[in-house]
Amino acid sequence: MQTTVIPGRTVLCKRKPVTGTFYQEVVKGLSAPQKYLDSKYFYDAEGDRLFQEIMQCEEYYLTGCEMEILASRSAEIASALAQHASTFDVVELGAGDATKSIHLLRQLLSNGTDFTYFPIDISANVIGQLEQQLPAMLPDLRMKGLNGEYFDMLEQANTYSHKKKVVLFMGGNIGNFNSTAAHDFCMELSDYLLPGDLLLTGFDLKKNPHVILQAYNDKAGITRAFNFNLLTRINRELGANFDITKFEHYPTYDPGTGACKSYLISLEKQQVQIGHDVRIDFEANEPLYMEISQKYALEETEQLALETGFQPVARFFDNKKWFVDTLWKRV
Repeated sequence: MQTTVIPGRTVLCKRKPVTGTFYQEVVKGLSAPQKYLDSKYFYDAEGDRLFQEIMQCEEYYLTGCEMEILASRSAEIASALAQHASTFDVVELGAGDATKSIHLLRQLLSNGTDFTYFPIDISANVIGQLEQQLPAMLPDLRMKGLNGEYFDMLEQANTYSHKKKVVLFMGGNIGNFNSTAAHDFCMELSDYLLPGDLLLTGFDLKKNPHVILQAYNDKAGITRAFNFNLLTRINRELGANFDITKFEHYPTYDPGTGACKSYLISLEKQQVQIGHDVRIDFEANEPLYMEISQKYALEETEQLALETGFQPVARFFDNKKWFVDTLWKRV
């Protein structure tokens, strides 16, 4: 029951409380000593649209670097795969629209490789679009889309085929984990693979700090809007009352650790209500942690492989050597 104040009277109103995982995780993050929000919730329809804009930003070099690798070096990648596995299936974690991986798929088909493509994505809409679009673009492609969490769907893919697996984890998505979480993710991934299975994954490499920071602080303010959109989503879906004019987008990059982080800074002492029962206090200048994009030295990527059950066997760079797609073999 909530108390509603109306001029001249006070009315007790019965309202259905907000529940669900989204609500619970938002409240948990905002109630932590260091407030945070889970970056997986960036991607509602508006978040998807804004991220597509981010990838087209002049400052956001990551997409172009990896696209260059896949577009120009797919023949080399396919050759490296063939050296370690004569027959295999391709499983892509977080396939999205497959605009980069399609270059490798096309090359494998051109080489006469006998494989099935298993794109995995949490979005049923994404999988539906891939199942419609890819057969038209690659008529000879055998594919089966899998909608769900990465590891659940990877396990399911293993039930469809006993061939070796080539797992794709592209886009520098491993950078969405801090170093500890990336280690845990790779350890868990190795548990779902068999010796001889392969992983092709992308890492954004350490470089001039100004180049990195500008990628998350574009002049057009799209990354800023992307971060604020999560507050707008919380307002809309959870009945919150964030006033985004009272927060400031603040990206930061530490070239020592390679951690590029985004915060929203409270510009004043304020209180935000979430749903009907939760009130969150912000102090002036208090940071709200939004996301990380971890950058790596090449040696750190190899160390991560060796510590988590993999052996690095090949690596592929863009011309500037700003990004690497590295091939690991499960040992």
